[in-house]
Amino acid sequence: MLDNPFRRFFQNPEKILSGHIRPGSTVIDIGCGPGDFTKTMAVMAGKDGRVMAIDLQEAMLRHAQEKCGTNISGAPISWHQCMPDSLGISAQADFALSFYMVHEVPDQDRLFREVFQCLKPGGKYLIVEPVFHVTGGAFNSTLEAAARAGFRIDERPEISLSRTAVLVKR
Repeated sequence: MLDNPFRRFFQNPEKILSGHIRPGSTVIDIGCGPGDFTKTMAVMAGKDGRVMAIDLQEAMLRHAQEKCGTNISGAPISWHQCMPDSLGISAQADFALSFYMVHEVPDQDRLFREVFQCLKPGGKYLIVEPVFHVTGGAFNSTLEAAARAGFRIDERPEISLSRTAVLVKR
């Protein structure tokens, strides 16, 4: 279900990420799944950029690696299998994305603290959650957890079938 043309029609990675990633950016795809966003991030960041793709499932990482192929026209991609209770990375990124995965994290406070530490000052974090699975109240609780970590809401872009927020590191 995650890897199909119908989904990409309604949730186009280029359109969603437009304006967030510039050439030379360091970006993190948290919960990269099948790699649709990872591949787009690499192209947008360009040869001088850097992409870190993270997923809990080894099979998803393998699938995403295959999808992204040799990626000769974009940023190098590093692949990282996280643990259930930790991302296990250190970085100074310009941008991070979590697409349809924050609701699966049992300790959102921990997740947001880790992402906050991985972003540069002024770095942005786009979270996108499925409207059919995450209630408005649950998403507000997610935003409260992000605020406790030090994030503030920068914008609330419209993405089909989703609840969204662009968070910025204060």
